[in-house]
Amino acid sequence: MSSTRGFAKVAPHVIPALDRAVHRLTRGRVLLSAQLLPGVILTSTGARSGLPRRTPLACMPEDDGRSWILVGSNFGRAGHPAWTHNLLAHPDAEVSWKGRDIPVTARLLEGEERAAVWKTALAFWPPYATYQARVEREIRLFRIVRKESLPG
Repeated sequence: MSSTRGFAKVAPHVIPALDRAVHRLTRGRVLLSAQLLPGVILTSTGARSGLPRRTPLACMPEDDGRSWILVGSNFGRAGHPAWTHNLLAHPDAEVSWKGRDIPVTARLLEGEERAAVWKTALAFWPPYATYQARVEREIRLFRIVRKESLPG
């Protein structure tokens, strides 16, 4: 169902709003969409506005527990999602992960590194292949990495 065109039309308007509300009400402990896939709330800086932007996103946690992959699928719609523009302009951000706010830095994946992660993403969530087939743009992949705590 998640790879249908109907879902792509409705989900971007309904799921993020529900996720933000439930996340706020549970003080960061619950994301509804995380019942299907792991999820974070990304707080990035608006590329044009400079204002904080909170976006609930599915994520692919990496083995080390210090990084996550974010997939800019936009539910298979034509344009890149706004949060990807924000991370390109301002890579320093924050994620809420399992009730904890974590400062992160984002990096757009390209070339062979992107190809390897894309393959892993397709195994993780096969509907990404349908989303990519539906659009002409290359879906953006970001690795977000936990910032190291400074001593003292």
